[in-house]
Amino acid sequence: MSGVTVRVPAKVNVQLAVGAARPDGFHDLANVFLAVSLYDGVTATPAGELTVTCEGPDADKVPLDRTNLAARAAELLAARHGLSPDVHLHIRKDIPVAGGMAGGSADGAGALLACDRLWGLDSPRAELLEICAELGSDVPFSLVGGAALGTGRGEKLTELPVGGAFHWVFAVADGGLSTPAVYGEFDRLAEGVDVPVPAASPALLEALAAGDTTALAGALANDLQPAALSLRPALAATLTAGTEAGALAALVSGSGPTTAFLVKDAEAAAAVAAALTASGTCRTARAATSPAPGATVL
Repeated sequence: MSGVTVRVPAKVNVQLAVGAARPDGFHDLANVFLAVSLYDGVTATPAGELTVTCEGPDADKVPLDRTNLAARAAELLAARHGLSPDVHLHIRKDIPVAGGMAGGSADGAGALLACDRLWGLDSPRAELLEICAELGSDVPFSLVGGAALGTGRGEKLTELPVGGAFHWVFAVADGGLSTPAVYGEFDRLAEGVDVPVPAASPALLEALAAGDTTALAGALANDLQPAALSLRPALAATLTAGTEAGALAALVSGSGPTTAFLVKDAEAAAAVAAALTASGTCRTARAATSPAPGATVL
């Protein structure tokens, strides 16, 4: 086989409920993922050794060594089957880098599926999900797509019904935010506070199942948003610009710094994206829809 290309989606957390820090340093989560129509592509081709290349926006910020989740995915899969991970992985980036939209996780899931097909392994879905969980908390959802509730540290997934399409605008900030730094700031802000056990919002799950944009707008929540705003106060101006332009709701996407705006329809998305771009509060703004399929062989 000459090569296998897999397309993988970005995600937005429509609810991210975060519990207190655990002894292992992780946090229990109730993380409602929704895959959106911004995609990376990962192509696996035979090679004499494991190599990674990347093209697209902010490609220079993507590590090309063995710390890249795509490379780690190839290594873990190969090790399970007694193979040498001799593969060239080429990543075509379109998901914002270090933007809170799981771009690195998407590349890990994409590389895993691409290598599985390239090497003719036909691994069961359960095995692929196990490897995804080893790679990182968000990686299993990148494989699954659609909508899902992630519990534990986010890796234990329950797929959720979605009753219709939702329209979004994502404002891409200059520079990234470190997810560990945002969680560290969450812990600092939570000192002395009784942090509740995270649980999914029934109203939010009902809104997703009904495809009700207005109800979903009223239920969006991200417990990491105060921490992200503390580390990057300028994001508040972006959130304000989007809501003033007509977005039904706005929130920081995951650990940020990308901000997400839920809008009524495609026409509203175009208007909000244009207003955000003109506001000078973000680098660019992108319209997308959800739900989107998970990792898909092209």
